[in-house]
Amino acid sequence: MSSSTHRFHRHPHRTLLGLAGAVLVSLIAEPLTGLVDTHFVAQLGESSSAALGVATTLLSSAFWIFGFLGVGTQTEVASSDGAGDRAAVRRHANGALVLAVLLAGVCAAGIWLALDPIVSWMRAEGEVATSASDYIRVRLLAAPAVLVSFAAFGALRGLQDMKTPLWIALAINAINIALDPLFIFGAGPISPMGVTGAAWASVISQWIGALWAAIAVYRRVGFEAGLSLRAAVRLLLVGRDLFVRVACLNFFLILLTRAATEIGTEAGAAHQAIRQAWFFAALFLDAFATSAQSLVAYFLGANDVASTRRVAAMTVCWSFVCGIALAAFMILFRGPIANELVPDGAHAVFWAGWIACALSQPIAGVSFATDGIHWGTGDFAYLRNGVVLATAIGIGLLSLVDLEADGALRRVWIANGIWISIRAVYGVVRIWPGVGKAPLRPEGRATGLAEGSVVP
Repeated sequence: MSSSTHRFHRHPHRTLLGLAGAVLVSLIAEPLTGLVDTHFVAQLGESSSAALGVATTLLSSAFWIFGFLGVGTQTEVASSDGAGDRAAVRRHANGALVLAVLLAGVCAAGIWLALDPIVSWMRAEGEVATSASDYIRVRLLAAPAVLVSFAAFGALRGLQDMKTPLWIALAINAINIALDPLFIFGAGPISPMGVTGAAWASVISQWIGALWAAIAVYRRVGFEAGLSLRAAVRLLLVGRDLFVRVACLNFFLILLTRAATEIGTEAGAAHQAIRQAWFFAALFLDAFATSAQSLVAYFLGANDVASTRRVAAMTVCWSFVCGIALAAFMILFRGPIANELVPDGAHAVFWAGWIACALSQPIAGVSFATDGIHWGTGDFAYLRNGVVLATAIGIGLLSLVDLEADGALRRVWIANGIWISIRAVYGVVRIWPGVGKAPLRPEGRATGLAEGSVVP
């Protein structure tokens, strides 16, 4: 399929929405399962909910650092596909899967060795600290599965195959949800495992999904024995900027949870519910970003800058509108949501933080949309700089929050809203008007990916 005959030119909105719809279901499956985990664990009490919040925050942060396996692979594969280079597609996809396994070992070993100090740094104590540590140790068994899934999904989405990751994600999360009550509360010969039971449910489901995803990639692009050092180095070079960017993102989100935990057990439990909902909304909005990434990289690989700018404009508009819809939903249904996700003792501190989170959704939509566009152009260094700036300001704002004052959790989430707003502005100005060496500036360079890209 050439750039000129791509279905986007015939049905632009239908193409973007079709891709985004499939991505949406696969992306929201994971946080939906997180919400189900939160629902079941909340029945165990406030300490268990706070422990789950600490554990999932740390694990998400650690795994997200290696998210470049998906983001970088998707851009590399899509650009190579747009250029018609099938050998490069196979090399990038296979190299990413092998590299994922190697990096998973490093990730798991590092977390295991530093686990107790990290949990303590999160201000978790007593039963909360013990439960969080136990949960993390079990979940580390699935580290290779998580990273392989990142790489495999990136390769498939780079080929604009959004349906295979969709079905895999649905299967993973259906298995997880089915196993949750069985392992958490016990049944028949299975003894109740509490918070640790939720971890075992995740481990089993993630390994099933990873094997399915890897097989799907090999069937689509072919198998290449051994590790292509060139492909691995290229992906690591893409990952150097994404590593810094994701580390800053995760560090700020960890600081949010740390601040909420320090406010008190009730605030920690309320924050866990808000954080899960925020993560759910973020991936909902990210469906447009992920779809735009593949389209932008494909068209730039074919040297079609005009089409990439059209994709960019449509993505930002649709993502902003979805952000408004999410904000309205969160405000209208805040009561039922609180009843399902928040222990009774934490309701008093929940409301204000929830509203602050809801009102930030339209701006978050713009931020995530521009992230996806810049991923597609390979403008990773620019994204890195924007997040470093936003995080530095966000940390300063968090340091000003009096954690002992009334409304402290609300102020924590207002700081998060300002943080995401800075990222949104920074992302928009790179496209309109096109500050610096903007890859999509009409009068600028029309040679494809941003300077520093390593796509051959």
